[in-house]
Amino acid sequence: MKITYNGHACFSLTSGGYTILLDPYSPGYVPGYRGLNETANQVLCSHEHGDHNAREIIHPAEEDMPCPFEISTMASWHDNAGGRLRGANTIHVLKAEGMTVVHLGDLGTALTEPQIDILRHCSVLLIPIGGHYTIDAQEATRIIRQVEPDLAIPMHYSGPGFGYDVIAPLSPFFSLNPEARTLADSGITLPAPDLHGILALHAKYRIS
Repeated sequence: MKITYNGHACFSLTSGGYTILLDPYSPGYVPGYRGLNETANQVLCSHEHGDHNAREIIHPAEEDMPCPFEISTMASWHDNAGGRLRGANTIHVLKAEGMTVVHLGDLGTALTEPQIDILRHCSVLLIPIGGHYTIDAQEATRIIRQVEPDLAIPMHYSGPGFGYDVIAPLSPFFSLNPEARTLADSGITLPAPDLHGILALHAKYRIS
């Protein structure tokens, strides 16, 4: 399975030639990112905000083929006030090739114990860390320690020249997780025994 970090909260997952793209952002919606130019068999969105729901800009795959992923969802909140501030958020759980990849979307609150039990020891956890609109570095670290994924990949953060000013960069999250590493590439192929712990990928569509 190949996982590609396109940028912000957008990832592509490919298995057996079939690609699922998660949370595409609208052109010009997120500072410091080029517009997406991706092809996918299926697009999944965690919620209906413009930096996560630009289904219409993703090119549909020409080949019609069966989906190799088993897909399930969990209801959650985009804030810590039961959705009163920013509404609902959908967690996507995708299984293929004996692996489980979890995309938390714009999760804005702690996971429940039943959710933790279901997600525990997943293969890959795609987790927001920037705060303000989502959980922050401290809550993200807590969730990683509760879920114990083989690999956690941070998303939805800012940096020099990219991301929203109100969300935090990687540094507070890395300070809480000194074992975290960065990879100067946007994609990884699993399984890979050397890919474990916490790994920040370089966003494919980042301008700087």
